[in-house]
Amino acid sequence: YSTFLCRQGQSSVKMSGMRFCRECNNMLYPKEDKANKKLLYVCRICDHEEPAEDCCVYRNDIVQTADARTAITVDIISDPTLIRTRASRCEKCGEREAAVFQSRSRRADEGVTLYFVCCNPSCKHRWKG
Repeated sequence: YSTFLCRQGQSSVKMSGMRFCRECNNMLYPKEDKANKKLLYVCRICDHEEPAEDCCVYRNDIVQTADARTAITVDIISDPTLIRTRASRCEKCGEREAAVFQSRSRRADEGVTLYFVCCNPSCKHRWKG
């Protein structure tokens, strides 16, 4: 079977790849052994079984692309329910109007962060307050 080793900072994360049968070279599929409370990989062709080294069957890492961030910015500028302020000036274009929203950090020890988005449609600069 194939595995991938990814480095994230100082730690490394082992991710499972596709596994193949040692008997007939067909793909192995995850199966739960309920009696022994174990994860197995089994071949659907020849009934070969092998124990799983790791309980991770699938991992979905969501990575936000630049296009997704741009779409969020456009939505924020056109959202009439968001607070607008003229108290903060955009560093890029000098526009006085900005849409304001808040977001909590994932960390419990950090407070709420204010985010500003320039309302100039040709600028759309974002900054923290």
